[in-house]
Amino acid sequence: MAHEHAPNSPGPLRRFFSAIGRLLTWLRVTVLNIFFLIVLLVVVVALLPTPTVPLPTEFAVHLNPAGLLVDQKTPIDPVDLLLRGTDVERDETLVRDLINAIDGAASDPRVTGLVLDLHELVGGGISKLEEIGAALNRFKTSGKPIIATADMLSQDQYYLASYADHIYLHPMGMVMLTGYEQYRHYFSETLDKLGVNMHVFRAGKYKDFVEPFTRNDMSDESRQHISQWLNQLWGVYTSRIEALRGLPSGAINDFINHMHEQLHEVNGDSAQLALQAGLVDSVASHSDVQNALIEQFGAALLGDGYNGVAYDIYLNDVRRRAPSSPDKIGLLVARGTIMDGPQPEASIGSETFVELLQQVRADSSIRALVVRIDSGGGSAFASEVIRAELQALRAEGTPVFISMGSVAASGGYWMATGGDEIWATPTTLTGSIGVFGAVPTFEDSLQKLGISTDGLGTTDLAGALRIDRALTPQAETLIQQSVDNIYSRFVNLVAQARGMDPMEADRVAQGRVWSADMARELGLVDHLGNLDEVIAAAAQRVALDEYEVKLISQHLTPLEALLRQVQPQVSALMPERFSSRGLNAQVEQYLAPALKPIKVLQQMNDPRGIYARCMECAAP
Repeated sequence: MAHEHAPNSPGPLRRFFSAIGRLLTWLRVTVLNIFFLIVLLVVVVALLPTPTVPLPTEFAVHLNPAGLLVDQKTPIDPVDLLLRGTDVERDETLVRDLINAIDGAASDPRVTGLVLDLHELVGGGISKLEEIGAALNRFKTSGKPIIATADMLSQDQYYLASYADHIYLHPMGMVMLTGYEQYRHYFSETLDKLGVNMHVFRAGKYKDFVEPFTRNDMSDESRQHISQWLNQLWGVYTSRIEALRGLPSGAINDFINHMHEQLHEVNGDSAQLALQAGLVDSVASHSDVQNALIEQFGAALLGDGYNGVAYDIYLNDVRRRAPSSPDKIGLLVARGTIMDGPQPEASIGSETFVELLQQVRADSSIRALVVRIDSGGGSAFASEVIRAELQALRAEGTPVFISMGSVAASGGYWMATGGDEIWATPTTLTGSIGVFGAVPTFEDSLQKLGISTDGLGTTDLAGALRIDRALTPQAETLIQQSVDNIYSRFVNLVAQARGMDPMEADRVAQGRVWSADMARELGLVDHLGNLDEVIAAAAQRVALDEYEVKLISQHLTPLEALLRQVQPQVSALMPERFSSRGLNAQVEQYLAPALKPIKVLQQMNDPRGIYARCMECAAP
C-alpha cells in the first residue's frame, strides 16, 4: 500500500536544503564562539604582566619610518586596529619617536650604529625632515656610523639618506629628485557649468584660499608670495644635501635639469647615474648589503640578518630606563584643521583643546606648557577661543611656549599669539594673517533643472542666506563687513602680542605666507629652533635642570584602551594580513590635491562662516 505524504510535509529537496542551512548555522555559531573564546583568552593573557626581553649587549638600531611623518597620529578605529594590527599604524610615524630613539642611541654604549631603512617612508615635509636630520647630526658626533639602504629613493627619503656615512642603492634603483612644486586645481569654469555661484568675501591682498573657486588660474599675488617661500625652502633642501654629500653648490639643480641627458650617457642605468653624480656610495644587491651590514655590526643571534634592533623596540627600552622627575614640561600637539566644538586627534577642536588645557591646570607637576602647532588654520571663532584660553593659562602663572612645526599659519598663527614666546623651525611656513568667507548659492543650478524659488519674508534679510536664492546686496554687505571686522581683530591681536603698531602689523599681514626666516625678521616669530630646543627654553624659564616631558592627550575610552593593549596578541593569531606598507599614505598624498576642496568644505563649521585658513600652506 502506497504511503501518502501529509499535506504540509516537506519534500526531499526541501529537507536537504534545510539540513544544509542548519549545518551552516551550526558552523557559523561554532566558529564565532571559538573566535570569541580565543579573543577572551588573549585578553586575559594580555592583562597579565609580560616579562621584558633584554636587548643584546651590542647592536645597531634599525630606523625604518613608514608612511607620513607626523607630530600626532590620526585616530584609528579600535576594531581596525585589532584586526589589522600594526599594518594600520604603519601609515604614519611620529617624528618625536624617531628623534628620541636617535638621541637615546647616540649616548647608549650598547648601540654600535644606525641603519636607515627608508623604503616605506612616504614623506612629511622639509620641516620634519630637518628636525630628524638635526638628531642624526647629533648622533654623528658620537663617532658611530650611519648606514642607509634603499631600493629606490624619493626626494624626502633621499634627504634623510644624505645624513648617512654610506648610502647603498639597489642596482635597479634610482634617486628621484624633481624639486618642489605648488600646483592647485581651479574650479571656476566647472562651477559656472554647474550653475553654482560662489560668493567670496576676503580681507587680505594675498589671502588666496578661495582662488580655486573663483578663478581658472593662479593670481599674480599668489604666484608672487608662493614663489618666494617655495624657492627658499628648496634652497634649504639643495644646500643641505650638497654640504652633507660634499657636492659643489648648484649640483642638485644641475643633476635634475640635465638628468635626461646624463641618463642617456649611462644607457638608462639610473642607479649608475646616482653613483656617478655622487648621490650614493655603492650600488649593491640585497645580499651584498646584508653581508656588509653583518661585517660591520655582526650577525644576529637569531636569523640570517645583521645584529640590529628595531627602533620602536629600542625606544620602549629607552623609556623604561629613563629616570623619573617630579617636575614636568607639558607638551600639547595641535595638528590639523581648527574647527569649532569637540574633535578627534589630528584635528583641533576648540572644546577639545580647552579640555586638554584643563588637564594642564589640574596637574600641579606641570611647570610650563609647550604647544606644538602644525596647522594651516580653520575656524576664526575656534582660533580665538583657543588663543584666549592659552592667554588665560599664562595669566594663572603657567608659561606657554609655542613650537611651530611644518606650518602654523592663518588660524594656526592666531592661536600662536596666545603664547609667551613663538618659536619656528627654520623651514616653517607661517603668517597668512587674513580671513575670508564663502557662500555658494545654487539658484542657477536649480533653474537649469526647472526648479524655481519664490515666497516672502517678514524683513529684508528673511531668507537672504538661503542657498537656493541669490545673495542680496544687503546680505553681501553684511558678510563683507563681518569679514573686515574679524580681519581687524586678527591684526590688532598680532600687533598687541608682538608689540607692533597696528599699521605695521597690517603691512606684514594681508594674508601673505612667510618663511620662518622672514617671519623672524618681521617680528612675527621670536626664535628659530626645533621642538627639543623649545622644550629646553620652557624649562629654563621655570629654572628646571631636570624634568620630564609629559604629553597632554585625549583620554582613550575603556574599549580603545583594552583593544590597544591586546592588539599585538590578537593580531598574532590572525591569518596573514594585507600589509599597507605606506600604501594608504601614498594614495592620500597623491589624491590630496584633487580631494582637498571637498575635504575643506567638510571642515567648514565656523558658527559665523568666517575662516582664517591657508590652503597653499602645505610645506613640501
